[in-house]
Amino acid sequence: MALHNPDFATDDDSWENSSAEFEQRFQLGSEMTSLSRSASSEKHEILDNLPVKFNLSKMSRYFSILFGIYPDQGVPWQMLAVSPLESFSMNLTDFHDSALLKLDIGGPFVADVVDQQTEEYIVVQISQTEDAGLRERRQQQVVYNWSLPLSSRRNQQIITTRIFQIPNRGTIFINIQAFLQEPGSVPLSMKHQYLRANIEAQVTIASIILVGVYVLIILEIVHRTLAAMLGSLAALATLATVGERPSMVKVVEWIDYETLALLFGMMVLVAIFSETGFFDYCAVKAYRLSRGKVWAMITLLCLIAAILSAFLDNVTTMLLFTPVTIRLCEVLNLDPRHVLIAEVIFTNIGGAATAVGDPPNVIIVSKQELRNKGLDFAAFTGHMFVGICLVVLVSFPFLRLLYWNKKLYNKEPSEIVELKHEIYVWRLTAQRINPASREETAVKCLLMQKVLTLEMLLRKKLSTFHRQISQEDKNWETNIQELQKKHRITDKILLIKCLTVLGCVILMFFLNSFVPGIYLDLGWIAILGAIWLLVLADIHDFEMILNRVEWATLLFFAALFVLMEALAHLHLIDYIGEQTALLIKVVPEDQRLAVAIILVLWVSALASSVIDNIPFTATMIPVLLNLSKDPDVNLPMKPLIFSLAMGACLGGNGTLIGASANVVCAGIAEQHGYGFSFMEFFRLGFPMMIVSCTVGMCYLLVAHVVVGWNS
Repeated sequence: MALHNPDFATDDDSWENSSAEFEQRFQLGSEMTSLSRSASSEKHEILDNLPVKFNLSKMSRYFSILFGIYPDQGVPWQMLAVSPLESFSMNLTDFHDSALLKLDIGGPFVADVVDQQTEEYIVVQISQTEDAGLRERRQQQVVYNWSLPLSSRRNQQIITTRIFQIPNRGTIFINIQAFLQEPGSVPLSMKHQYLRANIEAQVTIASIILVGVYVLIILEIVHRTLAAMLGSLAALATLATVGERPSMVKVVEWIDYETLALLFGMMVLVAIFSETGFFDYCAVKAYRLSRGKVWAMITLLCLIAAILSAFLDNVTTMLLFTPVTIRLCEVLNLDPRHVLIAEVIFTNIGGAATAVGDPPNVIIVSKQELRNKGLDFAAFTGHMFVGICLVVLVSFPFLRLLYWNKKLYNKEPSEIVELKHEIYVWRLTAQRINPASREETAVKCLLMQKVLTLEMLLRKKLSTFHRQISQEDKNWETNIQELQKKHRITDKILLIKCLTVLGCVILMFFLNSFVPGIYLDLGWIAILGAIWLLVLADIHDFEMILNRVEWATLLFFAALFVLMEALAHLHLIDYIGEQTALLIKVVPEDQRLAVAIILVLWVSALASSVIDNIPFTATMIPVLLNLSKDPDVNLPMKPLIFSLAMGACLGGNGTLIGASANVVCAGIAEQHGYGFSFMEFFRLGFPMMIVSCTVGMCYLLVAHVVVGWNS
């Protein structure tokens, strides 16, 4: 956008009178809200007139008070040592009317549950006495026996946690004893905690909180970042009420800083990259390859995004693809939202094809017990790649069917669309100016004057607009020549620097997955690449780069990590896994494998649509491993793990916050003025999730039930 627009020219007197002039014009133009936001304002007016209106201010105040009146549960660890000759006993007389007893024990335990029997172990007994009268007391009755197998390496420290439900009132006793092959002692650490609500009540409250967060996001009552923050506050207040309030240090530890560092570093790289004009150049090249056919271009973009996300992280893929797609749609007068949703859907599908494309796959392959049973990188990728190829082949025709009646082109001519976008950019620029001085106040007033002038011009153009744009670009060859003159590389030296750094970063992403000698996570690689490019590009206006970082998206992820970890502490994810295992056990044995594949896949898909698939996958792996080792169930392990991977990865397309790539794409599009809502994504993403999961389910049933590919 040219800054030397003659409409924006002014003399010295306008600087003196800008504030008064702006106030007068703003009074006249206060009724002329931005036309691009008219739909959302009408929506909020409808919400304001609902009979039952959410009073978020009172709710947040209530949760804050509830969170503040309970102290942090900073229970100290107790050091002890047990042996076959000396046991440890503890009397809990202050249990009172608490519903649950949470016990944390640290010691040289086996990290993963293995099927070989160990001969050395620790036994924790929870016993209880009940008052029978004033003069007599019943004997201790063992309520729970908890066996913890010991590792041969005594120097490692593994912390295990278990929650015991105490059925009756009375005094609680904890007895810990070691069973060893040779004389000696085992050092342990232990702490106990009382919880004031049973597991069913905690799961119910967690479900209500999750539904409330989704209602706020779906109805767009507040921004999705604020909705996640309110949900986190409600979950933390619930933990405080239950008796498990975490400390500030603990809450900060729940945030996945590697993901935030990856997002921040790649956002800085893309912000500098956009200064070269490379995205405009790529948009024109994509238009040339498609020969002016819109659907050929969309198919090409989706296919490239799916292939890249199979080898790169899907978040990185969308960070690179979203600016290119937006510029391509702008030069072709297309609505970028529909194209971006299609791209991010196929990014999530392609990420499921390999062991490094999606975080759930990385968690599965990195599990040592699964690797010992033959589920390594090659075996996992070979099995998933075949199924995802079938999913892609079916998903492309179905996507075309979903878009059959959608208007991909803008209903208005390109000059009106560009004028609306120009108004949005001027208004956003004015809002970002902090009027701390007289000069900055004058500049902000002049920018708002510019916005009002452009809005008047837009009203005149809309009043005279009566033509309809065609659905196919017939003169694509002529347009290519005009676009190549207008959209070209603006800074070749900076482009070479950006390509060099980005190439090194992507190469390190690959090497990090295959070379064990690299001790850099994805977040560190992105941060180091951003610092390197900032030095090479000699960036002086550092605030301009920081303004292009999606801080709202980063804050949303931080709040979402806290929310999901708090819901996990409220046993919501464990409850889903346990109920899934119970449903599988009640099925007849001859139909158990088919039902288990169907149930695990669809539970994983639906759960990953509403909660983060990373903690869900980490929780479900031990559940499925224990299920496969149960002699009464008699199920192979690999079909269950592949069903979990297929459902967790493909389920991210169900909702806007089902996958990290969805949120990143929506944040970047919103920054460019093309944000899409939860329901807009849901109308396209959820049917695609249903179809893709159905194809994946059929593939797994044929492979494991019909063919018997379980070895």
